[in-house]
Amino acid sequence: MRIVVKVGTHAIAAKSGRPDNAALKRLVSQICSLRQSGHEVVFVSSGAVAAGVEALGLSSRPKNVNDIQMCAAVGQARFIYQYEKLFAEHGVQIGQLLLTHYDFEQHNRAHNVKNALGRLLSSGILPIVNENDVVADEELKGQTFGDNDWLSYLIAKLVRADALVLLTTVDGLLDASGKRIAEIKGFRNISKLVRPGEKGNLSKGGMSSKLKAVRAAVQSGIDTWIANGRRSSLVPIFSGRNVGTFFPASTVG
Repeated sequence: MRIVVKVGTHAIAAKSGRPDNAALKRLVSQICSLRQSGHEVVFVSSGAVAAGVEALGLSSRPKNVNDIQMCAAVGQARFIYQYEKLFAEHGVQIGQLLLTHYDFEQHNRAHNVKNALGRLLSSGILPIVNENDVVADEELKGQTFGDNDWLSYLIAKLVRADALVLLTTVDGLLDASGKRIAEIKGFRNISKLVRPGEKGNLSKGGMSSKLKAVRAAVQSGIDTWIANGRRSSLVPIFSGRNVGTFFPASTVG
């Protein structure tokens, strides 16, 4: 099975923005377990800007585009260094791809991304994908990937993934009382069912951006989950356990 796993900023970073080593170790171990079970994994990771905010001693995510670009440049280096060390402990080599909207809007560029991902996967290398905030001023000004939620869908569609998992800081989609919804097969009345999500001051996503990506994914034939990235959710999901919120492929409405 080919799986795209996306983790949000707050699932792998402390409130300060510093990479949470315990959370990263747990996530890396789960991804490696999926690979050892024979699955192909593409890993989409947020957190670069947040890590840069912490490293530069800022109190919150800046609003100025150039300041965000600076944070991204500093933070991406910190995160990829952590990932390289942690995956190496499991004997896994990683490859980094930093992408923008233009890489999907232009056919030649999208084709190149698809070929690069395919080559990495066929060579047993784990692709780690993030939005290139250093140059993607259109995203930083508001045309956003939504903390990589939309990016993860575009990647899943591009590589013809069988499954997409969006990891966040809650156990899945929650109803108005805060109870996890195990499965959703339609979107018609979803706004009445769920508790509104909030994005933090270090990220730019939120539940609304996840639901947009989920809807596109399931309508593209991709089974999709929203689950808690601060718990060991990945292996249980693909072992058939009732974890997170499941959105079956080909859901309409």
